Amino acid sequence: MYYVYVIKSLVHNTRYVGSADDVGKRVKEHNFGKCRYTSGRRPWKLVYKEIFGTRSEAMRREKFLKSGQGRKYLDKILK
Repeated sequence: MYYVYVIKSLVHNTRYVGSADDVGKRVKEHNFGKCRYTSGRRPWKLVYKEIFGTRSEAMRREKFLKSGQGRKYLDKILK
């Protein structure tokens, strides 16, 4: 199983979209500063995830959620 996840910075109120096969482990890595982009905006909270059968499906969805339409979709469902 592969996941697309959205985390939100509790301090800066920004979002990050990513994909992984173990969301819990990945969110911990974000919170421990092991990811360059997210290390300066800690702490992070998981706010959304979707499950996919293949890595390619998850990566395709991640790309969409990072697009203009995908950001609008996330704005709508995360309110």
